Amino acid sequence: MNITGRLTRDAEVRTTSQEKQVVNFSVATNDSYRNKQGERIEQTTYFDCSYWITPNVAKLLTKGTLVELSGRVSTRAWTGNDGEPRAGLNFHTSQIKLHGGSRKTENVQATAKAENNKATAQETDDDLPF
Repeated sequence: MNITGRLTRDAEVRTTSQEKQVVNFSVATNDSYRNKQGERIEQTTYFDCSYWITPNVAKLLTKGTLVELSGRVSTRAWTGNDGEPRAGLNFHTSQIKLHGGSRKTENVQATAKAENNKATAQETDDDLPF
């Protein structure tokens, strides 16, 4: 699934108890339609996102940045401190595409891509003597 939206806050890098790093951020997507009375209705959907491939991308993920994400959606439900039921959408991100084309964006994307390739190469290393 793909979603396109703007970050609602700066990304944060967290380390799990298994020493893995995850980038957490939030994205808002907008949709609009006209109802039967001809009024334009705006709808905003918020996604809590996680990205596990490289923490370097967090440098680019700042509030207001337009991103296109690929991944999968899951839902979660909980009871708030006020006792009211709550629900949210999680987006498990597998690919991030930044829109805007600034040089800073391109440089960090290249760094993130290199880190991703390096991680992939490390994961596929065998115990071969050559």
